[in-house]
Amino acid sequence: MPAVERPLIYANLRKPGYTVDIDCYLRHGGYEALKKAVALKPEDVCKEVEVSGLRGRGGAGFPTGMKWKFLDRKSGKPAYLVVNGKPAYLVVNADESEPGTYKDRQIIYQDPHQMLEGIAITAWAIQAKQAFIYIRGEFIHGAKILERAIAEAKAKGFLGQNILGSGYSCEVVVHRGGGCYVCGEETGLIESLEGKRGYPRIKPPYFPAVLGLYNCPTIVNNAETMAQVKHVLAFGGAEFAKIGIPGDSGTHIWGVSGLVKRPGLYEIEAGKATFGELLYDLCGGPLDGRKIKAIIPGGSSTKILKVGERFKLTRERVRQLQQSALMQLRRIMTERQKLLTPEDVKKNKLAEARSEVLSEFFRSKGIAVPAKGRPGREGL
Repeated sequence: MPAVERPLIYANLRKPGYTVDIDCYLRHGGYEALKKAVALKPEDVCKEVEVSGLRGRGGAGFPTGMKWKFLDRKSGKPAYLVVNGKPAYLVVNADESEPGTYKDRQIIYQDPHQMLEGIAITAWAIQAKQAFIYIRGEFIHGAKILERAIAEAKAKGFLGQNILGSGYSCEVVVHRGGGCYVCGEETGLIESLEGKRGYPRIKPPYFPAVLGLYNCPTIVNNAETMAQVKHVLAFGGAEFAKIGIPGDSGTHIWGVSGLVKRPGLYEIEAGKATFGELLYDLCGGPLDGRKIKAIIPGGSSTKILKVGERFKLTRERVRQLQQSALMQLRRIMTERQKLLTPEDVKKNKLAEARSEVLSEFFRSKGIAVPAKGRPGREGL
């Protein structure tokens, strides 16, 4: 059976005439999930997300609900003072700097209120009164779109003071990065947000949920993760968990670039297609006269997978993967930005050239030798 898309995050923004203004979003059912969320206790919202099986869409694929639970709820302080009287913060990582990745940009530029609704729900769940969107510095227009969307949401009572008459308030601030590649890592992002050099912190003790922004408990989630949260509440945790496969629910957005007939962004139910089905059924295969010889899964810093390459797997590992052909990001790869970037490598010389280009990129950014790559820390 050919692979098919399951639009969830991209469902509305692909509709003819869909715009970024809040009135259009409301006509398409916008902020109904937030209304549902604020009618629940914060801990019940956390439970829904945990039951959903949603995993982070920005890096390691860590269970979102479990991450939220790391915030201390036993301190005896008011809900918004979760650890030793310190406030909790929510930080949204929209610093999409990995070469070849552009999934979050589409959400920001074409459906910003979907992400903002997820932010409001998450902030309510963890009782954060301040949220930051750390956006890639080059997304100048995207930052303006978000700021306008935030103003619209505040005017309608979905953000800001006394959200939906609940007595709960949350302010959202857009912060533009400075072109620092390393700030895609959550603790480096936090350092930059504090006005310091964007350089990763040492773990432990600097786990963001304990010692994050301003040394306060902080939840850092990816932009797409926030959009997924909105759908978790809309469906309900148990129903959302039915989308995808056990342990990896929802949809994944795959960005396909290179010499294929239909490059672009494809939203597929988790675990319901192989790489071959994605490349040939949805992308139409390579251009005429070309042949796919390798792909770069998960961003250019990941291992290049060659066509026909074989891996030795233990019996236990095979069981964990369930079916080695399935695209289970949480097992197959580090899920860095989670985007598939196929490269049509037609000649060995071309493969070597691209390898050199990528190697030079990471050398210049100081990725291979941490602490010594000034451009990677401070921006170009």
